[in-house]
Amino acid sequence: MTEQQPIVECVPNFSEGMDREKVEAIVRAMRVDGVSLLDWSADGDHNRSVVTVAGTPEAVVEAAVRAAGEAARLIDLTQQRGEHPRIGAADVIPFVPVRGISLGQCAVLARQAGMAIWQRYGVPVYFYEAAASRPDRVNLEDVRRGQFEGLLRDAVKDSTRRPDVGGPALHARAGASAVGARKFLIAYNIYLTHHESGPDVGLARAVAKEIRAANGGLFGLKAMGVIANGRAQVSMNITDFAKTPVSRVHAAVAEVARRHGGEIAEGELIGLIPEEAFEPNAEWVRQTVGFVPEQKVLERRLQHPLPWP
Repeated sequence: MTEQQPIVECVPNFSEGMDREKVEAIVRAMRVDGVSLLDWSADGDHNRSVVTVAGTPEAVVEAAVRAAGEAARLIDLTQQRGEHPRIGAADVIPFVPVRGISLGQCAVLARQAGMAIWQRYGVPVYFYEAAASRPDRVNLEDVRRGQFEGLLRDAVKDSTRRPDVGGPALHARAGASAVGARKFLIAYNIYLTHHESGPDVGLARAVAKEIRAANGGLFGLKAMGVIANGRAQVSMNITDFAKTPVSRVHAAVAEVARRHGGEIAEGELIGLIPEEAFEPNAEWVRQTVGFVPEQKVLERRLQHPLPWP
């Protein structure tokens, strides 16, 4: 990729984290000329995998569409359970501007991808965030209300819940995909320990409730308390790192956990962060497992992408 070419990132999330062979097959399906593989991970506790690719706009759209098709072939949501909310095998497919492309242009790419996913594979699509065609679909949480099981029932009965493309019925096994355009999102988790009682999901839920934006906490922060790897965890999405830096989130979790009789342990980043969000001397960086800037900062990883599986 030359310096002049526009670069778009795509970070699809798939509803499979236990079967590594299936995840690798989905990642392999994204191998398209002009697309670099930057990161991928499979999380058995959340039964979810996240892949990060970047490249030229047309190539990234094609990679995302192929991945949705492979996910629909391999993942049966009627047999799938996970901690993480989901409506589809390829659950969310966001396009993110990196260089030489606007958020509005990424919304156009999302619409193109959504149409192709329906036309090729028969998987209906909801458009969200900057690609949303209706105000009640801007927020992903509103699109995913009721999850796969609820939406499978509601989409055919309630016209307000029908997909934007395809349908009205969802794909019987692969559900529907939420395809959107957004700014950089940082997926950041912090493990907690309780002074007396060991793994305490109640502690994690209490902390998440207090810090998330929806309850009057930090701007642009989404958070939920879960048990992951047998431990209490606050699982978070930072949707505006400029207004709410990772260091502020880290400090808030530490403070609220202390008030509830717990303390923070290590953190983890799912996927990559932009260079602007990297705070080299921050406490959160030291406490994040396996944080190597060359591997976790998007602009640096672009120079040294991963080999395809």
